[in-house]
Amino acid sequence: MPLPKLTEEQRQEALKKAAEARQKRADLRKRLKSGEVSIKDIISKTDDPIISRMKVSSLLESLPGVGKARAQKIMQDAGISPTRRVQGLGSKQREALISSVSK
Repeated sequence: MPLPKLTEEQRQEALKKAAEARQKRADLRKRLKSGEVSIKDIISKTDDPIISRMKVSSLLESLPGVGKARAQKIMQDAGISPTRRVQGLGSKQREALISSVSK
């Protein structure tokens, strides 16, 4: 399926919207790293389109002391695919993720 033809104005609006979404995700990861919000708070807000489209691995890597390897291990133990986004998590996966992070 080919991409739709956008006018220059529509293209600029889409770029602006994408930049705002990236900025909001970056701000959320920064707040998570500083401890202002917890992973439980973030995962419970699946109705927010910015949060729901974040990758779980990116979210975990934002935690202090968690890098790529540890995030991968946590996700593997919880039975979460490496490409899973927050909106795609099941209730048991959420519980496993929260319990493994809060240890």
